[in-house]
Amino acid sequence: MMKTQFDSLRNALHDQGLDGFIQPRNDEFLGEYVPESASRLAWLTGFTGSAGLAIVLADRAAVFSDGRYTLQLAEQTDPATWERRHIVETPPVEWLKSAALGARIGYDPWLMTANAVATYADAGFTMVPVDNPIDKLWADRPAPPASPALAHPPEFAGESAESKRSRIAEAIARDGADAVMLTDPHAVAWLFNLRGADLPHTPIVLCFALLRRDGSAIIFIDPARVPPATRAHLGAGVEIVPRAAMERSLATLRGKRVLLDPATAPIRFSQLLGDAGAITVSGGDPCVLPRAIKNPTEQEGARAAHRRDGVALCRFLAWFAEASPAGGQTERSAAAQLFAFRSTAPEFHGESFPAISGAGEHGAIIHYSVTAASDRPIRHDEVYLIDSGGQYPDGTTDVTRTLWTGPGEPPPTLRDRFTRVLAGHIALARARFPQGTSGPQLDALARAPLWDAGLDFDHGTGHGVGSYLSVHEGPASFHRLAKPIPLAPGMILSDEPGYYEPGGYGIRLENLLLVVPSPVGAAKPFLEFEPLTLAPFDRRLIDPTLLGPAARAWLDAYHARVLTMIGPHLDGAARTWLEAACAPLQEVN
Repeated sequence: MMKTQFDSLRNALHDQGLDGFIQPRNDEFLGEYVPESASRLAWLTGFTGSAGLAIVLADRAAVFSDGRYTLQLAEQTDPATWERRHIVETPPVEWLKSAALGARIGYDPWLMTANAVATYADAGFTMVPVDNPIDKLWADRPAPPASPALAHPPEFAGESAESKRSRIAEAIARDGADAVMLTDPHAVAWLFNLRGADLPHTPIVLCFALLRRDGSAIIFIDPARVPPATRAHLGAGVEIVPRAAMERSLATLRGKRVLLDPATAPIRFSQLLGDAGAITVSGGDPCVLPRAIKNPTEQEGARAAHRRDGVALCRFLAWFAEASPAGGQTERSAAAQLFAFRSTAPEFHGESFPAISGAGEHGAIIHYSVTAASDRPIRHDEVYLIDSGGQYPDGTTDVTRTLWTGPGEPPPTLRDRFTRVLAGHIALARARFPQGTSGPQLDALARAPLWDAGLDFDHGTGHGVGSYLSVHEGPASFHRLAKPIPLAPGMILSDEPGYYEPGGYGIRLENLLLVVPSPVGAAKPFLEFEPLTLAPFDRRLIDPTLLGPAARAWLDAYHARVLTMIGPHLDGAARTWLEAACAPLQEVN
């Protein structure tokens, strides 16, 4: 944004009697990804990361994000305009306390939850809901997405939308509510078995919905976006109402108890329901946990998607092993080659997120996004990190491998760091634990080998993954600060510890894990993980002396499984490479 636009924003705030304004990264759907038409934070600051917010005051301005984006903030924002802050080390409310006591701070009620607004309460300044001033200043704002809402077939969903509506309606009734307001498009997609293309990497339509305790529902979306086949799929119990008529529909809820999640719903919905005379009942989104627990059809779909994805990934790894020593590749060309391998599968529906293709120092930027300007050659004898995934109608993939380019041998310190990350990955992957265990209780397993050397990484160890939905899904995760949601059979989570040397290199090793019942456990049920991802780890970077017998046995068994499941789909040089890459560790070291 040019300085004149920044000045215009400050003038607009002054005209509204405001001393400042908070602009989060998200849109009104409060998801991780936003369409170009809602990328207000990027328009304002230049920062394009997937988490953060900005605060503009009359004489100061700051932009906040987490440890994944420390380096990206420094690269994308102007230090003459923006203070860069770590959102955990310097929470926005604390920054405001020091910078704006007694001030009137504006916020867009469509972009903040009730819980988020509450964090600013009693902090010495006044929070004021306003129409977003950026919307009037953004002259070349793109049009919002308008993809058609399409049915997700039962052979992939594993349960009809009518069945899902019935069991979620029963949950609403048990909570003593008459209806639930669904403000997360992922919940709408799962509940109604709908998919779309409103976002580049997540197959959803951006819309809201209301589900009543009798199983009937309203989806708030432009009717022109719902083709006849989709209307037939939804059935007579689902009404389609334009977003512009949503307030009129909510007026029918007068005196009704409506469930609303204060942690995920824009606070504007609390205001709308209050204006309608409804009684708001605070409670979690009832679709979150059922969506996370994949049914047997979705589990089999995930296995099939990962076999398909593994073939493409192993072809890429074989290609890279030959191409990288020869030179001539860049971050963008390597990512394009992996995309090309994935694209040969007819079921491939695009990447599940923009590939993180980082060579050398760029690998240390945890969520690095290569551009034409930042693209750099992949050089000899350095580390290359590729974090990518695919969307298939039967599953979503997410995998990271860290590779040595050769032709020389990697230095001992690098092998030490890589092997500690691998040891942590294996420790989590082979864990067995009693039912009721949560992700935060297991997070330390992946960090312990790094902690032994006084090292760590500044991101969570793993996140949930959807079924042909978002690559980042709740409620469970491996993170020391996460809510203790018990892991349950059918959940899919990533296992991705890392190590990052700023200005040097990055290491991250990621597989997706399916939670399954364990054969052990006499007194109570136990659970364990089934690795879904099928691709070898770069053994040139492994120091076997840092892996204990159990870890080595796991790695050999994993590589043998990769060879068994992927090998028959490869031939020629790729098959020869895979056989060597998956050989037992002691045969190569």
